[in-house]
Amino acid sequence: MSLARRVDHYENFPVASIVCPGRWRPAVVALYHFARTADDLADEGDTAAEARLAALAALRHAVQDLWHARGEPDTVPAAWRPMLAALDAARRAHDLPLSPLEALLDAFEQDVRWSAAGRRYRDEAELLDYCARSANPIGRLLLHLAGVRDAQALRESDAICTALQLINLWQDLGQDLARGRCYVTDAARRRHGLALEADLRTVPESALAPLVLEGCQLARQHLQQGWALPGRLGARLGWELRLTLQGGLRVLERIEALHGHTRTHRPRLGGRDALVILGRALRHRAARVPATTPMRATKVPQ
Repeated sequence: MSLARRVDHYENFPVASIVCPGRWRPAVVALYHFARTADDLADEGDTAAEARLAALAALRHAVQDLWHARGEPDTVPAAWRPMLAALDAARRAHDLPLSPLEALLDAFEQDVRWSAAGRRYRDEAELLDYCARSANPIGRLLLHLAGVRDAQALRESDAICTALQLINLWQDLGQDLARGRCYVTDAARRRHGLALEADLRTVPESALAPLVLEGCQLARQHLQQGWALPGRLGARLGWELRLTLQGGLRVLERIEALHGHTRTHRPRLGGRDALVILGRALRHRAARVPATTPMRATKVPQ
């Protein structure tokens, strides 16, 4: 559940967290490297879309071969072999399901295809469907490691992962637009009087900011839906999740302090934020997402 779509690839992924149980750590690291490999194939460099899709398809086939006990194909790039070996060990140790990994690959492939075609999201339903494949599988895999299978926990995990994905999309707005990716929906453009054909890289940021802040409210609603989950998990996973939730909330506050001007100003968390997150995690309550704590507004050029 501690997922952000791109993080210095996966910066919210609990790879090095001291509260991540040690018996899960090799599996979590293996999943991280799988996700990072797929993300690099979809995002890094200037490779053509067709080649990116072919590489993602090759990765999918290699992973399917592991899960179906067909072994690692000889054509697998040497750079992938340590990642695949670790992933295979995690699969065998924890009986990991294949479907969440395939869902992640679906999302990466969609990013490549839609970017190449200049396709946009029509409405929030389409965007949430993307989040269900690009983010929610991570939470489900972590719950699987914890032996948590009940339907309510899965729903709450999905809500948290979707919220974190949405937060990351608005945090990374400028980077995504530069890559040719747009997660601002056509429906949001219409609601705020922004022309569908407008190039969001050049419109006044004051016109774009209300759409960002509206997206943050949608993220906050999803945080609310999962806010009680930490209290129903084991102590260490519960703490991991409390820190993740409070971190996501803090990024929302940073975006709001920027008045939604994240196209040119990517909000980042620093040492003081870490102390705030820790203090809030210690006081975490299941009932509701707290209202935004007032922060000093950041001056941004108009």
